[in-house]
Amino acid sequence: MSDEPATGPDGAPSERRTTPFRKKFSSVRLPADSAERQGRVTMLAWRLLGGRDEAMAFLNNHDEMLGGRPLDLAVASVEGCEAVERAIAAKAGG
Repeated sequence: MSDEPATGPDGAPSERRTTPFRKKFSSVRLPADSAERQGRVTMLAWRLLGGRDEAMAFLNNHDEMLGGRPLDLAVASVEGCEAVERAIAAKAGG
């Protein structure tokens, strides 16, 4: 690959074209199992805690009984996800 700028048919500098196979995302993606747990606890919290605002507040704030942020714990491991699910149920009264 050359360090010289790309040129068009007339010899003038042209815009570099991107390949259609270029990676579109530069951030790290969650593994499938972690993403599944994240979605599962999010939907459970949404249903049992009374909607979006309550679910987001619970999942994104430190919980003393769980010892961390529920969403982080659920994504990190199966055991963490189960603990968060129990906490959601307890908080919802069931």
